[in-house]
Amino acid sequence: MRILIMLTYYRPHTSGLTIYAERLARGLAARGHTVTVLTSHTHVPCSHPQETMEDGVRVVRAPVLFRISKGVIMPTIGLLATREVLRHDVVCLHLPQFDAAGVALRGRLLGKPTTLTYHCDLKLPPGLFNVAVNQAVHVMNRLAGIFSDRVIAYTQDFADHSPFIRTFHRKVQVIPPPVELPEVSPGAVAAFAKMHHLDGSGPVIGMATRLASEKGVQVLLNALPHVSEIYPNARVLFAGQHQDVMGEEAYARRLTPLFRRYEGEGRWKFLGVLNPAQMAAFYPNLDVLLVPSLNSTESFGLVQVEAMLCGVPSIASDLPGVRQPVLQTGMGEVTPVGDSAGLAEAIVKVVGNKANYVRPRQEIAGRWSTERTAAGYEALFERLLRQGPELVEGEKRSE
Repeated sequence: MRILIMLTYYRPHTSGLTIYAERLARGLAARGHTVTVLTSHTHVPCSHPQETMEDGVRVVRAPVLFRISKGVIMPTIGLLATREVLRHDVVCLHLPQFDAAGVALRGRLLGKPTTLTYHCDLKLPPGLFNVAVNQAVHVMNRLAGIFSDRVIAYTQDFADHSPFIRTFHRKVQVIPPPVELPEVSPGAVAAFAKMHHLDGSGPVIGMATRLASEKGVQVLLNALPHVSEIYPNARVLFAGQHQDVMGEEAYARRLTPLFRRYEGEGRWKFLGVLNPAQMAAFYPNLDVLLVPSLNSTESFGLVQVEAMLCGVPSIASDLPGVRQPVLQTGMGEVTPVGDSAGLAEAIVKVVGNKANYVRPRQEIAGRWSTERTAAGYEALFERLLRQGPELVEGEKRSE
């Protein structure tokens, strides 16, 4: 099959959505399919399309004129989308994405089966302009859902609770997300510990995410004093972008005093963005990984499963989808959203009884893998090609 995948940002931009799309693209290419990713050019401004081959995947980056909040304006995206939809057998869109509606409509008009993977809700910071942007994206997402043949969710839990997905409940298909982690030697794990002065004097708490308001970093910051009463030498390692995160500058400034305090005490360390091999050495050095997200901009948390593959339990917020890795494996605890005291209590509980939470790696890998995800998409695409595109009429929101 010739498969077109479209999303706003791709590598080198790092987020759960881009990691998912990259793994899916490589997984489908490994299964013998011709895969193209259509995305935006990372550098702004840019005046010409760029085409590259990356891990067997053709990547087409559209010129960007300027940014609007966390989105981009790509004047030639319509022409590029028309060209690429014509060249491919199926279209695979990833939302939230402003341009998805136009591409889904092209798929409909040109008779190309189109799927829509809904990763999470978009919730921009307060402000009249951001409210307008949020509503515009919401409208375009809904149109994309109308024109698409199937709406894909990570979990049934998130699908049941998402107002957007419930609107298209007759089109929904659940495909578990792709999770993979390279194998690293014990020496690499030990070298990571040495580099970051992890001497075993206290538990190591990990977060792997962007520094963004919806990720609940402040919940952990407020929980640390309670954790320190039991574990005075507890440390936090934060892997991920923490500087110049789009739209999160004010949030970072607000938390800076606490960061400086804990960094000065040797209880907090920013590691920056780590590559896959570095992440594989990062996880085994943790006692617990946290996903204290605050809202539906998080729908799963791939890092939870990555940590579990390394024998590290997770503590997740009680959010639809986000709680599923813990609930399905028993490998961790679920805490109330935004509850610093509850998070501190769960950290103490998991760290003190870590062995009781660990499950075999094979059990985790059997639930979530890139191969399983790619096979799920492949089967769906083949079924749509056999049946032909079909628009489900009479959809209405489930109450």
